[in-house]
Amino acid sequence: MGKQNLKGVSTITLHTASHENDNFSHTTPIYATSTFTFNSAEEGMDRFKGNDKTRLYSRWGNPTFTAAEQTIEALEARGIHNADGTPLKVKALLHASGQAAMTTLFFSNLSAGDALISHYSLYGGSQELMQKVLSEAGVKIILIDIHDEALLLATLNANPNTKLIHLETPANPTLQCVDIEAICKIAHANGVKVSVDNTVATPYLQQPFALGADFVFHSATKFLNGHGSALHGVLLGKDLDFMHTKVWKWHVLLGGNSNAFDAYLLIQGMKTLELRMEKHCTNANLVANYLQNHPAIAHVNYTGFTTHPHHHIANKQMKQHAPLISFELKGGLEAGKQFINAVEICTRAVSLGTVDTLVSHPASMTHMSIPKLEREKYGITDGLIRMSVGIENIEDLQADLEQALSNASK
Repeated sequence: MGKQNLKGVSTITLHTASHENDNFSHTTPIYATSTFTFNSAEEGMDRFKGNDKTRLYSRWGNPTFTAAEQTIEALEARGIHNADGTPLKVKALLHASGQAAMTTLFFSNLSAGDALISHYSLYGGSQELMQKVLSEAGVKIILIDIHDEALLLATLNANPNTKLIHLETPANPTLQCVDIEAICKIAHANGVKVSVDNTVATPYLQQPFALGADFVFHSATKFLNGHGSALHGVLLGKDLDFMHTKVWKWHVLLGGNSNAFDAYLLIQGMKTLELRMEKHCTNANLVANYLQNHPAIAHVNYTGFTTHPHHHIANKQMKQHAPLISFELKGGLEAGKQFINAVEICTRAVSLGTVDTLVSHPASMTHMSIPKLEREKYGITDGLIRMSVGIENIEDLQADLEQALSNASK
């Protein structure tokens, strides 16, 4: 049937990565080499002239990177067809971290004098990159309520130099969702490209290319890897020529390449993506319903609730509701810190998407560099706890939450 026609996520993650190697290894080898040899000057010239530079120098590419990229390409393009009926092809570039991949995304698409439109409640690192790096490079950063289509159109009209709209959906940590398809239609009608951070949903739950996105970004450190064992970032685009030329050039010149061992860990982690995501999502639903009825909690952010302001958007573009939730403790900042100190099974750590449940307190951790009034505008209040729900036994998880919440409410 051919690997291009595989339909199942588990089949793709198990069988897409190339098995081509000299020693017939069952698993993808770790090509731990900085450079690659060639048999003649002519062979070297051919490689330098070609599009495939994965066998020249590992800053430019590496067969282990390629195997990971092929798997992510297949996941994000799964079942999607072009207008002429041909299967969609996308190009992925593996990076050393999510921030490296996002830097390549922004600098390959934006120059001094251009404008970038995005929305509130972004991951803190994304917002800092925009406001502290891109703005210093002469790019105008515009953060708006992107759900307001009239406001978006007015902003585009007032800023004809806009080149990119960047979306994060579901957003970390408030679980804000954005209608990808609706915004892509508006953007493309105005000659603007759209990038989507798909880290929280993963291609198992959401495929932005099917909704019109031009670029898809992942901090692959999170759910794609799933085990917290390495840092990775990946940028995908459907304009293959642009990805192979300008985007690739920025990628290699910025030096944000991955390494063979981390790429290997990503390949291994993705093999259980479907199994993990099913358990993550089941547990998240049970935990969210438990928390919603707890007297120490003011409210729970979970897109699976009909009361979530973007529940209908999540239902429209996601297969299931993502296993990232956040909840507001009535006791504010001190209750947030007490809760974090009291957990025993849940892991106190930033990041998300690992097999174990991670809890963090954004106001004192990931978003502490953002002024209080500004982060509260984004829904990141003093008592907010972010929880990446793992795959533990649900009874053990609930027992740990119960004792930690009891401590936090004293």
